[in-house]
Amino acid sequence: MEFGNPSVVFVQEARDLLAGMEAALLEIEAEGANADRINATFRAAHTIKGAAGLLGLELLVSFTQVLESVLDRARNGSLVLEAELAATLLRCSDYMGLLVNAVEAGTGAHDPEPAIRSELISLLERNLKALGQGVPGAAAAGIARSAGTSQHWHISVRFAPTILKSGMDPIAFFVHLRTLGQIVYLHTISDGLPPLDLLDAELCYLGFELGLESTASRETLEGAFALVRDDAKIRILSSHASPTDYIALIESMPESHQRLGEILLAIGALTRAQLDAALAVQAGDTGAAVKPRLGEVLVEQRVVPAAVVSAALGKQKQAEDKRHAEQRVVKVDAAKLDQLINWVGELVIASEGARISANRATQRDVVDAMSRVTDLVEHIRDRALDLRMVPIGEVFQRFPRVVRDVSKELGKQIELVISGADAELDKSMVDKLVDPLLHIVRNAIDHGIEPVPERLARGKPAQGQLRLHAFHESGCIVIEVSDDGRGLHGERILAKAVERGLVAPNAVLSESEIQQLIFLPGFSTADAVTNLSGRGVGMDVVKRSVERMRGEIEIESNYGAGTVFRIRLPLTLAIIDGFQVAVGKTVFVIPLDTVIECVDLRTASRTQGVLNLRDEPLPYLRLRDLFKLDAPPAVRESIVVVAYGHQRIGLVVDRLLGDFQAVIKPLGQLFRGIPAVSSSTILGDGSVALILDIPNLMARAHARGPDANAPRPAGEALHN
Repeated sequence: MEFGNPSVVFVQEARDLLAGMEAALLEIEAEGANADRINATFRAAHTIKGAAGLLGLELLVSFTQVLESVLDRARNGSLVLEAELAATLLRCSDYMGLLVNAVEAGTGAHDPEPAIRSELISLLERNLKALGQGVPGAAAAGIARSAGTSQHWHISVRFAPTILKSGMDPIAFFVHLRTLGQIVYLHTISDGLPPLDLLDAELCYLGFELGLESTASRETLEGAFALVRDDAKIRILSSHASPTDYIALIESMPESHQRLGEILLAIGALTRAQLDAALAVQAGDTGAAVKPRLGEVLVEQRVVPAAVVSAALGKQKQAEDKRHAEQRVVKVDAAKLDQLINWVGELVIASEGARISANRATQRDVVDAMSRVTDLVEHIRDRALDLRMVPIGEVFQRFPRVVRDVSKELGKQIELVISGADAELDKSMVDKLVDPLLHIVRNAIDHGIEPVPERLARGKPAQGQLRLHAFHESGCIVIEVSDDGRGLHGERILAKAVERGLVAPNAVLSESEIQQLIFLPGFSTADAVTNLSGRGVGMDVVKRSVERMRGEIEIESNYGAGTVFRIRLPLTLAIIDGFQVAVGKTVFVIPLDTVIECVDLRTASRTQGVLNLRDEPLPYLRLRDLFKLDAPPAVRESIVVVAYGHQRIGLVVDRLLGDFQAVIKPLGQLFRGIPAVSSSTILGDGSVALILDIPNLMARAHARGPDANAPRPAGEALHN
């Protein structure tokens, strides 16, 4: 993601704010309005308006001003925010999203939906007119000021040094403040300037202290700096502030200021001129044996109350105690992060090659040094992969609105329960999960959860429940979408499959196999085509999407009780810990997280295709037979026991070569049809090894049963 363009920063911030606004409005619609929810909605709209005003986005500013007027009436209690108005505000949020999309596309000056805009403004104005109040005239002009008496505000601004590299012009913020009031003083703070020979022209070293006479509210002033909320320290204090207000502001500050004067400047308790005067007194010849402290001078001159100075000194001590623990968040371009992961992968491959060469050299000091390097590379790999891990809540937060809209369209009552939103997986997979989950959720609402009369007739609560749950298991992340609806009707599914020619009329299928039919292209049990279903497109797309992420999807359904769709995915698609095995001269890699144990085949009791492992049956596959390798069997074969989900199988191999870090490489077009192989990797000696698809091997072993290792016709080994 680019951060050198202010509009890119605005788009990202606006979308986050709109997501928060939508969440608050959905809560209002479902549970009723309260002060926290109304204020959250108002703050989101207000911040977007302020940032849009800074960029001159008049369409967004003028529309949001009308919306803000309605929300302001709701905040002061003169307008009741009921479910109907909340639904209108949700539509306003959607329209603002369209305007943000237009900004991203470079067409922000053109209204993407004039008819929708006109309708929404009419609905908002109707609520204002019902109160006998009109829309502020500033809405048409695009710049709003809060009604009230002008007051003095002290604003302290410290931009991040990299603000210029982000494409932001600090002066533009002050130009925008002039539209909100009159700047009565502006002091430039230059104590952060380095020596001239060390100065970087692309960095901002200056701070600013200014006074503003304005009728604007504190929220309006804060909104003026919305685009740099994470890249600046902004302090806003009114002239009416009491010592208690200053102390509260000090306590809310991060422990980042080291000097007393800087703390007091940051909260607006004194000006730069007052501070310079106090420092001059401190440095002058007072005749005392010990020079007075700055705080003592400020209190003696009655510039700052003693209680405020005491609080600032306490904050200064906290800063000194915690400066080593300070953490900073750095925004990184996603493309640059991908490049880093790619280079780390190449480093892992090169490190493994160097380790092999060191072992061949048989020089102890070289081997020890290479072992240390390998450990460091492994740590670098883990930390680099952690950078791409994000909570799955990024996906889950989109679904309250989806459930609300679809359930209203179908006239159903549905409660959405989300759990496990903090479970992490690779960012690239989070993005790819949205569409598959959307298909499943919409189908669960449309086909799974019954209408209210049907639920009541079945003895169920009127409100159905849809649950999104995520958790980690055996090196994978599992996402479950479950409902308490009618479940899958096996007989009806089979009948529809036969009717559509997807299954032979005389086919005998298990209940699990019947349920899997819904993933066939063109399958649908809907009797009529609607906006949600009936076209036979959807679940087959879901399965293909999940399989492209090297995952699997399974169904667990009881007719009349509900259905669970369970998606199991690897945590990352970049680098994994692998376990090398060999059959003849061919090397395969098994994901290490799936390996349970290794057993000497000679000591195991077995029948055809099934091993007796500690009095428990274990299906197994011979990789030699599966891939039709010509190498003769080893004298001492081993079985690698692997687990995936709740199932286990054994894989018969010739040799166990140990674990290593496998950099995942995509298969070429020629090999992508091999179901037993998920991807490939490059070994330390430069050769290529295939990474086995454990879920597919699991399905093959359990499907074939005792005949898993029976001879098969030529060509079947790789293509079944």
